[in-house]
Amino acid sequence: MTEAARRVLEARAAEAVIWGMPVVNYDLMYQAALRHGALANQIVYWSRPPNAKNQTLTPNPDTIYLMPFISTKDVGPVVVEIPPADHGVINGSIMDCWQTALVDVGPAGVDKGKGGKYLVLPPDYKGEIPEGYIPLPSGNPSNYALLRSVLKSGSKADIAKAVAYAKRIKVYPLSQAAHPAATIFVDVNDELFDSSIPYDMRFFQSLDRMIQSEPWLTRDKVMIDLLKSIGIEKGRAFLPDQATQAALSAGIATAHAWLEARYEAGFVPAYFDGTHWSLPVSPEFMKGIMSNYAAPDSYPVDSRGTAYSFAFFSAKHLGQGQFYLIAIHDRDGHALNGNQTYRLTVPAGVPVSQYWSVTAYNRDTHTLIREMPWASRSSLNPGLKKNADGSVDIVFGPKAPKEGKANWVPTDPKGQFEAMFRFYGPEKALSEKTWHLPDIQAGVQ
Repeated sequence: MTEAARRVLEARAAEAVIWGMPVVNYDLMYQAALRHGALANQIVYWSRPPNAKNQTLTPNPDTIYLMPFISTKDVGPVVVEIPPADHGVINGSIMDCWQTALVDVGPAGVDKGKGGKYLVLPPDYKGEIPEGYIPLPSGNPSNYALLRSVLKSGSKADIAKAVAYAKRIKVYPLSQAAHPAATIFVDVNDELFDSSIPYDMRFFQSLDRMIQSEPWLTRDKVMIDLLKSIGIEKGRAFLPDQATQAALSAGIATAHAWLEARYEAGFVPAYFDGTHWSLPVSPEFMKGIMSNYAAPDSYPVDSRGTAYSFAFFSAKHLGQGQFYLIAIHDRDGHALNGNQTYRLTVPAGVPVSQYWSVTAYNRDTHTLIREMPWASRSSLNPGLKKNADGSVDIVFGPKAPKEGKANWVPTDPKGQFEAMFRFYGPEKALSEKTWHLPDIQAGVQ
């Protein structure tokens, strides 16, 4: 291999990583589901709020998670039934394998809390749509949903109620609609479910797996020759020689560094003036994801790749059912270090109709910090202590504060962390910024 060829190969490998991040992110979750015995058109779920054995990217440890993995490949259109919001609330979206939202469901979605039968259609489906179904055209046979059964509190009784309500969700082929079989739920609670991004040859193996199984989307055909040049081609085995593997490894290292730099740069401007809290994704990405990248002169691949290097999931209407802010720096602009103690004072009157939470993640992997007894504190937590004015002090650090553990989020003294603040059922005061979240402060016991 010439020097010029090596340099081009490395550059193309880096571009493939950035472009392919959302679909590899999806595949890593699906492969984790398969390892736990789940199959297509079944539902992986956590029967309790997830702990650190859930190694997906920035998961929410204050909800009941459900992931139906939906395939129309062999069975045709697939129905996803969402129950009405009578004894619970489902919050989430159905997406294709590129993690582009097809629809939002539940009270913040199309069914408006009345429940609905969502019909995921195969690519180029020409059949009739039965009355009473909400059709969801998809360019891919592989799809999935991220659904949250919202807790009323963190008590054992309310967790059990949220799980029971969630099990009213159904997934089945339309061909079986007259007599659908019982939906299979696979509980992965307290099991290692690892879909963290591997910045090595496993990434390209995952990307190849998706290229082999999924049709090319018109918007992405420019990538056909690029991927072919690095050894990924539909209908051919991915068998890179030693020199190619070395170039791919160098390319993914470059992509990783570039994505991390772009992630850090994305924290300017802040959402609240004078703070370090920022939106986790760029405005151009939000516009693209909500329109399925329909704008003729815009395709924010770089922003998309960055987003799916630290998170999964998208919504058709971002900010309606949930709203997120992330911080990686304290009030003084320093990185959040797990060996230090910090305090976040959450003002009274958080503008939410459901709940708020704040979670600490491993800064390097964007996953829950391993070996921690819990990862977050939430307005749902029994025993959460409030100040006289209704505000709540959350303490981050390697040791519990003298006030006790009720408001403590433990951190790993061996590494940095990032904090995500979640608003479920966000209200106007958040978008109008009449309510303000202050910075995390260092050195406050």
